[in-house]
Amino acid sequence: MSFFKNRRLQQIIKRNRGALTLLSLGALALSSPVFANSQSDEATSEKNTFFQSEDIFNLEYVSEVQVSPNGKYIAYVRRSNDIMSDSSRANVWLASVDGKSHRPLLSSKKSYYSIRWSPDGSRLAYLSNEEGKPQLYVRWMDTGQTALVTNVTSSPSNITWSPDGKYIAFTMSVDAKEKPLDVKMPKKPEGAKWSPKFQYITKARYQADGKGVLDPAYTHIFIVPSDGGTARQLTSGNYHHNGRLSFAPNGEKIYFSANRSDNWEYEPVEADIFSVDMTGNIEQLTQDKGRESSPVVSPDGKHIAYAYRDDEKVMYKNSYLYVMNSDGSEQRNITKDIDNSVSNFHWKDNKRIYFQQSVRGLAQVDVVSLSGSVKAVAKGLGGTTLGRPYVFGTYHAVGDVVAYTKGRTDRPADLFVTTRKERQLTALNEDVLDHKQLGEVKEVVYPSSIDGEEIQGWYILPPNYDSSKTYPLILEIHGGPNLAYGPVFTAELQRMAAEGYVVFYDNHRGSTGYGERFALLLQGKYSSEYDFADHMSGVDALIEKGIADPERLFITGGSAGGIASAYAIGLTNRFKAAVVAKPVINWLSKVLSADSGLYQIPFQFPGKPWDNVEHYWKRSPLSLVGNVTTPTMLITGVEDKRTPMSETEQFYQALKLQKVDSVLVKVPGSPHGIAAKPSRMIGKIENILAWFKKYDSDAVKE
Repeated sequence: MSFFKNRRLQQIIKRNRGALTLLSLGALALSSPVFANSQSDEATSEKNTFFQSEDIFNLEYVSEVQVSPNGKYIAYVRRSNDIMSDSSRANVWLASVDGKSHRPLLSSKKSYYSIRWSPDGSRLAYLSNEEGKPQLYVRWMDTGQTALVTNVTSSPSNITWSPDGKYIAFTMSVDAKEKPLDVKMPKKPEGAKWSPKFQYITKARYQADGKGVLDPAYTHIFIVPSDGGTARQLTSGNYHHNGRLSFAPNGEKIYFSANRSDNWEYEPVEADIFSVDMTGNIEQLTQDKGRESSPVVSPDGKHIAYAYRDDEKVMYKNSYLYVMNSDGSEQRNITKDIDNSVSNFHWKDNKRIYFQQSVRGLAQVDVVSLSGSVKAVAKGLGGTTLGRPYVFGTYHAVGDVVAYTKGRTDRPADLFVTTRKERQLTALNEDVLDHKQLGEVKEVVYPSSIDGEEIQGWYILPPNYDSSKTYPLILEIHGGPNLAYGPVFTAELQRMAAEGYVVFYDNHRGSTGYGERFALLLQGKYSSEYDFADHMSGVDALIEKGIADPERLFITGGSAGGIASAYAIGLTNRFKAAVVAKPVINWLSKVLSADSGLYQIPFQFPGKPWDNVEHYWKRSPLSLVGNVTTPTMLITGVEDKRTPMSETEQFYQALKLQKVDSVLVKVPGSPHGIAAKPSRMIGKIENILAWFKKYDSDAVKE
């Protein structure tokens, strides 16, 4: 079926979409009045049938799950978008495991999240912005009454009940009173308006994406009475005590992970397991080189499960599930036969542990015995991101009851539960998507042309796909690069498919879920001809299938996908147009200006940039800019600290010097996650579509 049969409509769309690239993202989220007034009945019908950008505001998904201690109920966080505030909202709902009951617990325009049942199931702790800054609250399940438990100045996290239910532990950032210089300034006269005070930076890790320049502060562990009171700090020292907390069964100790070395800033994958008692005495239990994290104490208190990743200086290493005695002795790897990273541990009983892993594009829950025997209990987890099809999902388990987030290629995450049989408990998006024609997602597996390595990918067909025709194709490359896409719902790519494109994405070498060897195939080759070959081999496979038009190819990607996109157009001119989102363009400058350089220099490169200029330059898309002829849009958040705007501006200026048609789109106020707000996601998608339509001359001929 042709999407643009009306020639007048075609011309209006082409003209307006070309102009729209120069407008703000917010304006692009709305329809042009000219466009709206010119729609034919057929176009209006298609608008109602196919997935449109405004549908994003109506989507919902399950993001957190918590099984009650008696195994009869599941509290879950239900996320939705607010079109009036352009934000995401989190409410808490309760479903019975048998599927007979489903009702709201905490529902308003405010957000409620990080839910945790009390040990006896009588109360539910959670965080909320109900009174402004996030605070800790408790809800009594029998009466629905709630209590404000904390009134702290920083946001609590990692909330954990004590076994007797009398206390709640949490972590929180505490400002450090560090003064690098004793500067004598004259006294400011009363009423005088002076410039802001100077800002001093002394730390190696001085900035973070989404936070900007960091004030001197350290994360510490606190406890507070569960019925309210004064929070008391347990840990001390100029160190960060982050991550999961776990009480000993007698409530006398809390186990946690930290790097309490004075060299902690330069040791990004170093951490040990510690305990702290109620008087603040800290004891170290592990001291292996590498990261020991996420401790969870067994119900009888005899063992501690935790994650371990060694400190080899490479871009990716598997994290394994280790178990040790509660005193730190007899450490052993019980998932050594699993060639993927494992996480999210929950004891089923004193002899078995649930965990999560990603396998070939989807997440799953397994259970392992202390002897290492593994059994899968739930598969197909995912759907907890609306934008792109990342393999993100979560679960929680009590006894035989396992609750988890699971979607489909045509639905974001719903709530599922399994005991012996899987049951779906929610259907949050039928009102939005049941009457929509979404693109069908199909798998494609093929050899890479560079060395025959097997690559798994997927492609989304346009609604009303006609197998007798070929279609324009968009190659969309994931970030990381040690992440993965999968066959899950994706608003961004479905929107592209709705405009008549075949959208192709793959898990190229370097992706996770295919074993450590595969994830390390990009070591020292990020980006390179190798991942480029993985992508292009998939594109050629779809051309050979008669699906994609070889003369109508487009490319885009964000973060690591932006790097790969920029690198690709320096290697080929096969693409009609490119959109490069939040890229690294020059590794020599990136690692010395971004928030991630302290990790990337030792783990992704052979040495410091000034000692290895040639290597850094070879990996940089800027080294190939002299070859680029592809019209290119660049889009990056103004406040991005992960791939700073200066990277994007270097490429934009270079393209202009080469007289390559290009446009730079800046997202005001946005960090690295340029699609974090609904309107920004819409703006990102519509900018990409407008740019591609501008260079797809065949689009107006159909």
